Amino acid sequence: MDTTIKIDSVARDRLAALAQARGTSMRALIEEFAAASLTPEQLQERAERTRAFLESEFGHRLTDDATTALRTKMHEAQAAHRKHVGTDVAA
Repeated sequence: MDTTIKIDSVARDRLAALAQARGTSMRALIEEFAAASLTPEQLQERAERTRAFLESEFGHRLTDDATTALRTKMHEAQAAHRKHVGTDVAA
């Protein structure tokens, strides 16, 4: 089943450029993104597995506060990277 997704021309042009650079179609690019992206439930399950692994293998219990601090640092690093490459968009 095919569908139409309405996006602005800037996003469309960026997707087209990314697809061309990868030697693929925009359709394939979007399908790849959808297949590789995790749902919130999958992200939560992965986080729980990671916490369990850190505790069992290294004896380290990652607290909610530590997780929040790490998430904040990651968001800051991503924002700095986007600004550096000139694609700063609101997340």
